[in-house]
Amino acid sequence: MVGGGQLARMTHQAAISLGQSLRVLSESPDDSAALVAADVRIGTHTDLAALREFAKGCEALTFDHEHVPTAHIEALEAEGVKVFPGSKALVFAQDKGLMRERLTSAPTPRWRRVTDVSDISDFAAETGWPVIAKATRGGYDGKGVWVLDDAAAAAELVATGTPLIVEEKVRLKRELAALVARSPFGQVAAYPVVETVQKDGICVEVLAPAPGLPEDLAVRAQQLAIDLANELGVVGLLAVELFETDEGIFVNELAMRPHNSGHWTIEGARTSQFEQHLRAVLDYPMGETSLTAPAVVMANVLGGEPGGISIDERLHHLFAEDPGARVHLYGKQVRPGRKIGHVTVLGDDMTKVRARAARAARWLQEGK
Repeated sequence: MVGGGQLARMTHQAAISLGQSLRVLSESPDDSAALVAADVRIGTHTDLAALREFAKGCEALTFDHEHVPTAHIEALEAEGVKVFPGSKALVFAQDKGLMRERLTSAPTPRWRRVTDVSDISDFAAETGWPVIAKATRGGYDGKGVWVLDDAAAAAELVATGTPLIVEEKVRLKRELAALVARSPFGQVAAYPVVETVQKDGICVEVLAPAPGLPEDLAVRAQQLAIDLANELGVVGLLAVELFETDEGIFVNELAMRPHNSGHWTIEGARTSQFEQHLRAVLDYPMGETSLTAPAVVMANVLGGEPGGISIDERLHHLFAEDPGARVHLYGKQVRPGRKIGHVTVLGDDMTKVRARAARAARWLQEGK
């Protein structure tokens, strides 16, 4: 797995139970996955020579992020490396402009490529201000996304030279995510559609299944994700981030790897997204995706302000107060606002489960 973050760390944990060994390409020995995996190679995903050396002896190559240059993936494929997802699929998760151009049959917000500020102004004349500008490549966790209120803000952003697309600001009811996995053989497995809650561009909470989502809309979202996985030839996990509006659902973004919207599956589904991704990459039959409880909530633990009692003491008190809370810490240095772990809580009542998860995450972040 290229990338040494928390996704690789949790994929490594899933690999162990399958009798597999996960090799990790990490930029630093202090990265989340590098702290726990036995086979760690230090290198950068932008270095083709490092990628070539890393891939030697591997049955398959996969990713915990979308930032490997497309040309590097194409070069590895040309040399016989089995890469999943392949470059022809992954590029649509790497480049938002290409994604929007490709998804002609999927419902998406109105959008336009940006070459100069007039593109944004003309677009806003059709949709109204504000509009959403996105960097075509490299954005994550709210980075690379801007809400533009007027032409002056648009001009300031365009002047930075960042390749952009612009989208209409849709009237959201909430955000959803549909997660599916697809094997090279073509078998597909879909998880229940979830609601994702964002704050400052960061996912802070995932509710499984999405509360109050009509069954027909849930099935439509799952079928949309399955169709996209098949049409794009995805192998591995595909997360389809969705906007729910009064007019229906719209595709926001795609991710072709384990995804924050699927962390709840470790305890909340019969097969975790991390094991499912490995099953797909290794062309194993897909695992069952049903819920293990009527209500599952995952809350991200963000780094808080320095000081207070240690994280170990916080864990001690949390487990004494709520023995059913499941905690996953990523081994990261704590910085305010940085994802350092997540908490999953299961139960019968979504309101109560959600309150427990939020309380646990807040305690781990703030120590109060």
